[in-house]
Amino acid sequence: MEISLVGLLFVGLERGSVGIIVNAGMCLAVTQIPPILERDYELPMDPRLTLWITTAAFLHGVGVVGIPGLTDGNFYSGVPVVSEYWDHITHALSSSVVAAAGYATVRAVDEHSEDVYLPPKFIAVIILLFVLAFAVLWELLEFGIGVAATEFGTASVLTQYGVYDTLKDVVYNSIGAVIVALWGGVYLTDISDAIAERLGLA
Repeated sequence: MEISLVGLLFVGLERGSVGIIVNAGMCLAVTQIPPILERDYELPMDPRLTLWITTAAFLHGVGVVGIPGLTDGNFYSGVPVVSEYWDHITHALSSSVVAAAGYATVRAVDEHSEDVYLPPKFIAVIILLFVLAFAVLWELLEFGIGVAATEFGTASVLTQYGVYDTLKDVVYNSIGAVIVALWGGVYLTDISDAIAERLGLA
């Protein structure tokens, strides 16, 4: 998937598309987070967790470009049928990664600090609110970049398709958060313990 993102970066350079270059570069940077966390901070990043993060970045990168030579547009807006679901899938998956980061950190503090106790149901609420706050900031970022692009007469690197689309994005972000809130403990225990140790709580 990382090699594919490098390929998409070159597609953006060949097309002279700032949007593709920025999005592919950003996604490629995200795929480097797991090895950096494991190497520099000694956080255990098992293959499933790494695949989870990399897949979220990969699908967004591919979605911005489409498949060169096979599609006339990107998967977010230019391919019938696919466009209807691609945005929902990527938002749910990306928000689940954000939720996982929040969950692992909150659980680390809760489990390993004597001064903090958070009931499980309250942790689920915190994660949901954390993701919704992040989602609102992201939508504001998309809106701001779109306005700036219009003002300066340049192409926007992020696209917002209207209020209805924004509301659907928030719904699917919430779905990703709920999935992590319900099942995060099964997959994120080791990394929560490692975060606690790095914070000096364990």
